[in-house]
Amino acid sequence: MERRLRLNVKFLAKLSLFGLSFSLMMGAQGLLLSPFLRWLDCLPEGVWSLQARSWLQDDMAQAADLSEIRDRGYIIVAIKNNRAPLGFIDESGNLSGFEIDIARRLAAELLGDSSAVEFVPVQNVERLNVVLEDRVDFAIAAITLTEMRRRIVRFSDPYYLDGAAFVTTRASVQSLQDLRISKIALLDRSSTVPHVRFILPGAQLVGVSSYEEGQQLLASGAGAAFAGDASVLAGWLGNSTSENERYRILPDILSADPLAIALPKGQQYDSLQSAINSALRRWYAENWLQERAAFWGLPAESAQFVNLTSPAPELVP
Repeated sequence: MERRLRLNVKFLAKLSLFGLSFSLMMGAQGLLLSPFLRWLDCLPEGVWSLQARSWLQDDMAQAADLSEIRDRGYIIVAIKNNRAPLGFIDESGNLSGFEIDIARRLAAELLGDSSAVEFVPVQNVERLNVVLEDRVDFAIAAITLTEMRRRIVRFSDPYYLDGAAFVTTRASVQSLQDLRISKIALLDRSSTVPHVRFILPGAQLVGVSSYEEGQQLLASGAGAAFAGDASVLAGWLGNSTSENERYRILPDILSADPLAIALPKGQQYDSLQSAINSALRRWYAENWLQERAAFWGLPAESAQFVNLTSPAPELVP
């Protein structure tokens, strides 16, 4: 009964993401106290029915707590495999990156074996779903810790502070002062837009649909700089072509977006969260997090890290 109730509550949370009202769902033959299939039978055939049944099947899996992970002998971790330098497939076909290093060291910390990890590559839209649906033990996938997300999953302490940064190929651009009236490219409707408008009100902003389009704009000389996530822009620096070696990230970071590990909610995962946080704090004290970030070309100044020697401050809604 407890297992079914937990699944029902999670199912309601998923449906609420699509705008279905709680009262409507509660009125569907007492969903919280009835088996799903009774309610699903009332749904018309089509997208909703198929999606709901898919969720029901997926939820038969369950993430493991720390003791179960140790009995199993490996961790299951959602990661990005297309977001250098956090997680990507290198020239040898191997998973590499800052977050991959964190996952492997966590396997060593929890199980004594850095290879005792099963990686599950995910798209951005899947990152929280795989945690909600218990398909992974946790996710280390460029997930920004926000108050809204904390309502549906739990988070570790932040392991890195991402933020909006500027990349340029022009030697004449050394600071934000040099961009005051310049043409700056950035992603349409991204969270970076209001930051840049506030800091550089005289700049001409050019919206693009992707980071790739932003690269092309800079390569053509049509823009003085591109503004985007520092963790993504750092990946441009690692490009091995002579042309892209000219990319430089300006030292000014416009925002602080904490990246953290997402775990399932529930008291059974307290020990796992505690073990992960203890490891992150020790790695910070040992300077390992800072060294690995610098190794992968990420901005690694002290401002990029929460002081993990004390608990991170609570986010204010």
